[in-house]
Amino acid sequence: MRCHFYKKFDSGSQVDVIFPQSFAFGINFNKKIAVRINVNLKSVLVFKCKKCLLSKRIIFGMSFLLLLASFSCGGNQQQINNSAVKALDKQAFLDDLKQRTFNYFWEVVDSATWQSDDRYPTRQFTSIAATGFALPAYIIGVENNYINRKDAVQRTLKTLQWLWNAPMGADLSGTSGHKGFYYHFLNYGDGARFKDVELSSIDTGLLVAGILVSQSYFDGENGDEQAIRQLADSLFLRVEWDWMMEGQPTMSMGWKPESGFLNARWEGYNEAMILLILAMSSPTHPIEDNSWNAWTESYEWVDFEGFEHLNFGPLFGHQYSQMFIDLREIQDDFMKEKQSNYFENSRKATLSQRAYCIRNPLEFKGYGKNFWGLTACDGPGKGIRPWNGQQIEFKAYNARGAAFNYQQDDGTIAPTAAGGSIPFAPEETTDALFEMYNRFGEKLYREYGFADAFNLSVSEEGWFAPDYIGIDQGALLIQLENHNSELIWKILKKNKYIIKGLKKAGFTSGWLTNQTALTTKNQN
Repeated sequence: MRCHFYKKFDSGSQVDVIFPQSFAFGINFNKKIAVRINVNLKSVLVFKCKKCLLSKRIIFGMSFLLLLASFSCGGNQQQINNSAVKALDKQAFLDDLKQRTFNYFWEVVDSATWQSDDRYPTRQFTSIAATGFALPAYIIGVENNYINRKDAVQRTLKTLQWLWNAPMGADLSGTSGHKGFYYHFLNYGDGARFKDVELSSIDTGLLVAGILVSQSYFDGENGDEQAIRQLADSLFLRVEWDWMMEGQPTMSMGWKPESGFLNARWEGYNEAMILLILAMSSPTHPIEDNSWNAWTESYEWVDFEGFEHLNFGPLFGHQYSQMFIDLREIQDDFMKEKQSNYFENSRKATLSQRAYCIRNPLEFKGYGKNFWGLTACDGPGKGIRPWNGQQIEFKAYNARGAAFNYQQDDGTIAPTAAGGSIPFAPEETTDALFEMYNRFGEKLYREYGFADAFNLSVSEEGWFAPDYIGIDQGALLIQLENHNSELIWKILKKNKYIIKGLKKAGFTSGWLTNQTALTTKNQN
């Protein structure tokens, strides 16, 4: 019996219960072992798989014999040693980091909806953006031989089927989305809106981007892969991007059934490039052709730490769109005028933030050439405290960053900030990650790779995040793979919707030159 299921056993039943290195009693098993446990009639014994955190009840009769063996959640998935961190050379570390981070997406999932957890081991709700990052992660797993293609097909198909069948509507509760958009966070089990969160335009955009990666990768003729492509197309065509514009030049950040559209709107420059490109390419609900010009009107091209570029404080804003789209050589009108491109802009943003942390104007502990990286992440949440003659608010989750006219810095460093920028500055980013791994070991580097963040200034012993966050895991994994093989970039270069959106936004040159809408089979 696998840990993902529960079953009622008759008195005297003999069952095989297969687990990883430990289960609820805290006993470690490296070989088969027989344990006799006596329980009262109708007792309920709860087993917890350490790796996937799915607790399952098993109802027994009078007594039973458990035959316990080592276990791997996830079928044919390859295993890594999750014990104490071992010394690795840099390349071995990066390989280990990639597999551990992949395992997060394969193992941490709501098996009722197949949506990805927002965070782990704290479990509050699933995140549609994290699901958008999980879908490319499954493909990365196939291409690195962590899982087989058949398993990835089944997981992807279940995910898309649930999304397609999830209830939509304008009700205050009981639905997962409205007009093709999804709520930012969803409940476990039924996948309904979590509390009163917004219908999120950007999180839906990141979800759809992941869906299109699946559409272009799974190009087989078998029924399941055809179904993935058809579902992906239907999900994309259902999104009413034009409705979210609210008749204005820029798109709203979201909508709530209680109060309508949010006042906050998407104006450049930030992570929403992918959102605009998708919305402009829609055959069913496109936004206006001049929407990209409206987006770029608010750009802020200034110098920060010796690097002149489009500024945005948290590094995720420079990373998320380029997790999906290769912007190394192509240019819109704005970048042609600046004789640059968005990839180069993200390189400068990464290096300028590193330079800020090396300068370390607030003199936080640990900052330096290999200890840097400010982005949206968890934090110690200790409130306002004196620090070097100043009052510093040590916040919990916050959009940390440093740029011209933006400084949200309380000494908290997130590995995903460097990890999400690996393609832009490979040496500086991987040196930073390797140094964090070597210095902090299992305080920071654990079962699924790096915990979300750390802060050495808030106390003598420092603070290390207890959780992983799905979207932060995704940025690191996808960008590490893009640097290694350009995998996700290459896949979306074949997608007709991405190509159409880029061209409507005015991008030319590079790989778009003479590029026709190459698509995977059955996309037309």
